[in-house]
Amino acid sequence: MRKIIGIGETILDIIFRNQQPSHAVPGGSTFNTLISLGRLGVPTTFISEVGQDTVGDIILDFMQKNHVATENLDIFCEGKTPISLAFLDEKNEARYMFYNQFPQDRLNFVWPRIDHDDIIIFGSYFALNPALRDKVCEFIEFAKDRKAIIYYDPNFRNAHAHEAVKLMPAVLENLEYADMVKGSTEDFNNLFHVTDPQKIYTDHIQFYCPNFICTQGGAGAELFCNQGNRHFEATPVTPVSTIGAGDSFNAGILFGLFKHDVTRERLYTLTPEEWAPIIGYGMDFASAVCLSMDNYIDPDFASRYTGAK
Repeated sequence: MRKIIGIGETILDIIFRNQQPSHAVPGGSTFNTLISLGRLGVPTTFISEVGQDTVGDIILDFMQKNHVATENLDIFCEGKTPISLAFLDEKNEARYMFYNQFPQDRLNFVWPRIDHDDIIIFGSYFALNPALRDKVCEFIEFAKDRKAIIYYDPNFRNAHAHEAVKLMPAVLENLEYADMVKGSTEDFNNLFHVTDPQKIYTDHIQFYCPNFICTQGGAGAELFCNQGNRHFEATPVTPVSTIGAGDSFNAGILFGLFKHDVTRERLYTLTPEEWAPIIGYGMDFASAVCLSMDNYIDPDFASRYTGAK
């Protein structure tokens, strides 16, 4: 059976509203995506690092309850599981502060089995971090050799915008690894100082990867592929929190690829019309998460889709 394997950071998000902590949820971009997929019954495995501490135990327990395999985690003894403070503004958009204490030797994980047409998702600063870069590249190159689908979300936030030039070689290498790239206009503004989806694709993505989705928040999403391009309208919602919306969009796309049995070979021949239901899942999942304080689709929402593979 095909599976989805994610590699990325894991963290406990403590969320503040009106300068008071309101609640805490396990998070991390790829982590959030996999929790949604686990709730949908999709076979998922997560590669990450957590400390052997109370926060780490909370995260492990949460993964297991949501059907995300934990056997490929690096559980370290020296250091502490990272936490973030997320401060919501009047638009319910988050500003982050991060606290971490990692050991010197990082990401010592047992490699999972990877089969033809499995899907690997990676991205964020985790995929660029010089401390982890060699191990991430080694794993992604192995996955490519195994003919897995590589899905890359740069998720390049304001906090790292000043490092864009220094990190650019790693970003471009990731684009070259990818069979599918999804990012927001905010990501590409931070990376390339461009927000027009067509210009982003033509000038920065197409040379490396023909399959691209550019999300624009309430303005919807733009698809580019070998067979053409198409705009998709967003479902209008009044967000409670935008944390996890992009990660849930990723979950919807991956669920769609899984449900419609899109192989790596077929991915390159999909028409915009064939993409439409897949992107529809992404839109639905992102909208649902904007209406909650969680970083992932809730089990009731997931139950509408369970049984589908």
